[in-house]
Amino acid sequence: MCPPAHFQVTYSINPWMDPSKPVDLPLAMTQWEDLRDRYLALGHTVELLAPRPGLPDMVFAANGATVVDGRVLGARFAHREREAEAAVHRDWFRAAGFTEVHEAAHVNEGEGDFAVTASWVLAGRGFRSSPLSHGEAQEFFGRPVIGLDLIDPRYYHLDTALCVLDDTADEIMYYPDAFSPGSRAVLARLFPDALIAAEKDAAALGLNAVGDGRHVLLPQAAVGLFEPLRDRGFEPLGMDLGELLKGGGSVKCCTQEIRAAA
Repeated sequence: MCPPAHFQVTYSINPWMDPSKPVDLPLAMTQWEDLRDRYLALGHTVELLAPRPGLPDMVFAANGATVVDGRVLGARFAHREREAEAAVHRDWFRAAGFTEVHEAAHVNEGEGDFAVTASWVLAGRGFRSSPLSHGEAQEFFGRPVIGLDLIDPRYYHLDTALCVLDDTADEIMYYPDAFSPGSRAVLARLFPDALIAAEKDAAALGLNAVGDGRHVLLPQAAVGLFEPLRDRGFEPLGMDLGELLKGGGSVKCCTQEIRAAA
């Protein structure tokens, strides 16, 4: 995670960003700290990436890399406003002792567009990540990569439209209308028992959530997801990240998951 010390919205690279709406930075920091503290209370380890001046979107740490089995596939950002973040993430992993850190040849925005289940790496495309990044990820991770086409600009990253509830299983929730007809068919075939989100909950960025196999941390406004999650044996935990939503991100965007080698 990366504290939002320099978070602001001075440009727009997704439909959620409106530079005319000021950010309450102390509130953004408080909301981020609440998320960090919740992870710690649940027994998770939180590593911190130092924020850099001039990189206001670094708080969305999920976008900087994807880590599977201790191997780090670095990001290559689509927009120049975020380009410099990629090297900061790679440097952090190398300093932390990760020996397999790959500088991406093709545009990918980390866990924004890569989601890891027990069987597959799901990979979004259409607005940010290049389709060429899917083959690069498959070769690097040695796991099958399933390409999914995003068609609604509000759901510009895969992690705004789909959440892995338990990465030791193939259990997800997603919003079908964010995907092309063919991708919806693929998801229905691979995940016939998935939790299907309603439009209202998706529009609250309710799928920008983190599941650890037991708990699901998600935006508190996605009220329609709470009962279905409980019915499946999960404990939903609502979080208020309203200030960070002004940048187009919520729980998952703020959380890069480090999957160590087995």
